[in-house]
Amino acid sequence: MFDTVQDWWNALNGWLFEGVVQPALYSLGLMAWAEDAFDWMDFFLFGLVQVAIVYAVCRPLEAWKPVERWDDRRVVRTDVLYTLLARLGILPLIAFIAFSALESRLAGLVADSGWVPPTLETLIPALRDSPLLALAAYVVVLDFGEYWRHRLQHTFPWWWALHSVHHAQTQMTFWTDDRNHIIDDIIGAVWFGGLALLIGVPPGQFPIVVVILRLAESMSHANIRLSFGAIGERIFVSPRFHRLHHGILEPGMDGKNFAVLLPVWDWIFGTADFRRHHFPPTGDTDLPDSLVHGGWLKQQAVGARQFARALIGRSPAPPEQPAAPGKASGAV
Repeated sequence: MFDTVQDWWNALNGWLFEGVVQPALYSLGLMAWAEDAFDWMDFFLFGLVQVAIVYAVCRPLEAWKPVERWDDRRVVRTDVLYTLLARLGILPLIAFIAFSALESRLAGLVADSGWVPPTLETLIPALRDSPLLALAAYVVVLDFGEYWRHRLQHTFPWWWALHSVHHAQTQMTFWTDDRNHIIDDIIGAVWFGGLALLIGVPPGQFPIVVVILRLAESMSHANIRLSFGAIGERIFVSPRFHRLHHGILEPGMDGKNFAVLLPVWDWIFGTADFRRHHFPPTGDTDLPDSLVHGGWLKQQAVGARQFARALIGRSPAPPEQPAAPGKASGAV
């Protein structure tokens, strides 16, 4: 099955390259960049598919039963820009340049040493005969890694200085998932990609794992009054479960509900709050107002400044006076 998906993907990528990208490069006299452009297209197309799947699932749900309705959605539009830059632009470009060089160097070192690194399939041979079971195992392990990355973002002052860009949003929607400082995104890409390489996720299954976790994260941030019930919320993270993590009416709640897909990690490590029927407003009143109402560039600059202050052990700058917020009709 995975080979069929990979073949379909390669065929689509090749068709678009030959029919659209290659003629454009030829007309612009840039055929020397053809090979790099072909590799870059893979990142772009995969990002486009992610955005399309998330939008198709989450947007109708938000329109159906929103927690809040807002007259002014400018801060949401900023989150849309975050998503487009993260999935189609800046981050894939950085990842392509960094990981291409790193992968070549590591592959060479491993080949020269003669050492064959262990993978999840070598540790659990039964996974070799069951691709679907192997896929589920990769999702579980990577989800566990994402749980701990999220906890550490709230533990180290320098990391929180970056992650606070994400928590500042007062109009949380499924677009908010990608509302991150670019340095934080780079750290996350290295963390996730490094763990995937360590456990030996096959290239054909890696995109599927990414889409599953990406959809789960976006759904958990969606502006939708949705709970999975007493049993369901102990199996999968719901929008209600994660909204408690972002809620400004819950002192200390940023120390709860860190999970991306499986709440079992919060359950095991004592960070779960399973209260239902509770959908607090989101945001962090201790953060600078520019992290809410500033544009993408302003938020990146403020986050970088907070990051630098945290690295040298200085306290965060005092919060700015808030701008007049857009009129909101509140919970419905």
